Amino acid sequence: MIEIGTFQNLSAVRDTPHGMVLHNDEGDDVLLPNKYVPEGLQEGGVVEVFVYTDSEDWPIATTQRPFAQRDQYANLLVKEISPLGAWMDIGLDKDLLVPFSEQDLRMEAGKYYPVYVYVDEETDRLVGSNRFRRFLSQEIPAVQEEEEVDLFILGLSDLGAKAAVNGQHEGLIFHSDIFRPLQPGERLKGFVKTVRPDGKIDLTLQPKGYAKVEPNAEKILTRLRAANGFLPLHDKSDPELIREQLQMSKKTFKKAIGSLYKQQMIELAEGGIRLK
Repeated sequence: MIEIGTFQNLSAVRDTPHGMVLHNDEGDDVLLPNKYVPEGLQEGGVVEVFVYTDSEDWPIATTQRPFAQRDQYANLLVKEISPLGAWMDIGLDKDLLVPFSEQDLRMEAGKYYPVYVYVDEETDRLVGSNRFRRFLSQEIPAVQEEEEVDLFILGLSDLGAKAAVNGQHEGLIFHSDIFRPLQPGERLKGFVKTVRPDGKIDLTLQPKGYAKVEPNAEKILTRLRAANGFLPLHDKSDPELIREQLQMSKKTFKKAIGSLYKQQMIELAEGGIRLK
């Protein structure tokens, strides 16, 4: 059976007036319409396609690249609202439907929302949802304290930022561990702080050794990482240059790099500072 909602390599077996018929290893077929057939594809060739269902619920192949496959998270734009729900731009000619029943809060056209993309078992259609809890595992996660993990920000709460951890488990970054604005739909790296008995995960954005880094020092660390580990700034640099590049005073800069130096996170190099 051709799997809906994934990329797959299929063999071209028959050219028709409507497009190229493709087969998988089991002999199941799907049509790749003419407008998606790559130049030079002939019978016997192999092509990577994404398979979804058309407006009449027939499986159809495309060489377009959607923003997410089934069982993945994505931050998508609502193009329009219809009596069925919100239609989101997923990067295909056919938009992704998020039914009203799958909306945590009513969505609005023109806004981005984080969603989970899945295949509805009854209709075989690719749909979206931002009622995330039922898609997150309730089992005790196989992650350890201090382990680096992939995060997808699901939403913000009074406690902090909710996140999907490695796409599978629920986690929370408390406000006390957030040193820059986070937005729903953002992807970033994080670290496991604690795994609770109920399987939920407390998270932090810095590894354990960075726990006591104050916000200005963290800002310098972020800039260092983005600049391949070196910044041409030091305690003799012109105050205006520091303010222009880091939006902080020279006094604040000196205090921050002093803290980082004491914690052995940076070293003083010729003409600037460098990550250790």
